[in-house]
Amino acid sequence: MADLLLNAIVTGLLLGGFYAAVTLGLSIAFGFLDIVNIAHPGFIMLGAFAAWFLNAQWGIDPMVAGVLAAPVFFVAGAAIFRVYHVSFERRGDAGLRGLAFFFGVLFLTEVALILLFGVDYRGVNLPYLETMVGYGPVAVPLRMLLPFLVSLAMFAALQLLLARTFLGRAIKAVSQDAVALRLMAADPVRVKEIAFGLAIATASIGGALLVTIAPVEPSMGRDYIGRVFAIAVLGGLGSIMGTLLAAMALGIAESITATFYGPSWAPAVAFGALLITLVVRPAGLLGR
Repeated sequence: MADLLLNAIVTGLLLGGFYAAVTLGLSIAFGFLDIVNIAHPGFIMLGAFAAWFLNAQWGIDPMVAGVLAAPVFFVAGAAIFRVYHVSFERRGDAGLRGLAFFFGVLFLTEVALILLFGVDYRGVNLPYLETMVGYGPVAVPLRMLLPFLVSLAMFAALQLLLARTFLGRAIKAVSQDAVALRLMAADPVRVKEIAFGLAIATASIGGALLVTIAPVEPSMGRDYIGRVFAIAVLGGLGSIMGTLLAAMALGIAESITATFYGPSWAPAVAFGALLITLVVRPAGLLGR
């Protein structure tokens, strides 16, 4: 029983690392820019299929493919923000209509993937897919350990960007006081454009990690809508470290639940934790 619990905790940590990677972009958009990007899971799936395609065509490792594709997604994210800003934000109409805009983007991404690749599951060919590593009673698949390490590297890089650079401080300040940001010779719209592009780029890398862990199909993004929003709120809006901690906690909770009570109960953990957090601590674990 003790070994089973230990393995469930370790697996939960690795799963939490993946959850953190796919939530990171939403934490940037929702936490720093006040943009409820409901299309976020759609970009995760686009990133997953981009990584799958590069692996299928040229044998590129999905995690390397995710990094290579990130600049393209950054440009796409910046362009989408420009459309959103001109059409809704600049007119002061970024509420329900802005949310409907991102619902439309989510729908279009899913339909585009179905038209291009069909509804079949797509998996990657990697030499380490079945490799297990561990110590003593603990054994974990390498296909989960490597995405976990990439996720930690992403969080460390973003934390350094936000804490040590002028751009990072501008991203943290843009939704709080745009006027003061202008006085510092920074264009708030440009800052938001860069930040949103960064959010979409991280979502694409998260998708590359997803296809490394398991096969994917276009509609899988729906499974992550509730989960990523739950993690962002649990961690606290505007807190990158809070997102990481919340994802780890949720991953462990889901893993233990699936191990001892069955996989069907695991998805309820995210929403149960979200409801409890909203009642007990609405600001989240490390919220502002």
